[in-house]
Amino acid sequence: MNKYQTTYLISFSLLIVLLISSCKHHKEDEYHSITDKIKAKSKHYKGTSITSEKYTDHIKTIEISADGLKFLIPDRKGKIKSYACTECHTKPLKEMQSADIKKAHWNIKLNHANQETMNCTTCHNGKDMNNLKSLTGHTIDFNKSFKLCSQCHQKEYKDWTGGAHGKRIGGWAPPRVSMTCVNCHNPHSPGFDTKWPARFNTEKTKERK
Repeated sequence: MNKYQTTYLISFSLLIVLLISSCKHHKEDEYHSITDKIKAKSKHYKGTSITSEKYTDHIKTIEISADGLKFLIPDRKGKIKSYACTECHTKPLKEMQSADIKKAHWNIKLNHANQETMNCTTCHNGKDMNNLKSLTGHTIDFNKSFKLCSQCHQKEYKDWTGGAHGKRIGGWAPPRVSMTCVNCHNPHSPGFDTKWPARFNTEKTKERK
């Protein structure tokens, strides 16, 4: 072995020693990054024994699968006073419309989009009033109305499935029970009115400390 090979071998050996000594993984509870720590700590995680069932057991729920995630949502159809719709809609809508019949949904004012973009038939199917319909004409169950909302509000839908948008019932502990779009928003007029905070500084000239 010539001197160049010897020098190379020594340099390589020193590099290996340096890498090993600089690596924190040889010490317990020391990691390169927080991501590595989370991966290591959660490797054998078997879940928590804490549950939020006592806060949600009085709510009728259904299990859904959205974006590959499974969780519970409140039953919607059981809360609709006039469901099933076909109890009143015994004939096609055009046949039921008459000057002699009082408009059943007189109190509903559509304030979701302008009339050129949206009207009642955008979401409701006159031939199948017990279900909603997608923009492409597919049937959507009232309990899964979030599928209807997701067509136009994809960003909010992604945030909702991930848990960043909307309210979770019962806290963070499993099982996950999340409110849907229509639990917080009126589907016919989804915008919220402007509100003052519960507490605010009434003395405008006085700076907060």
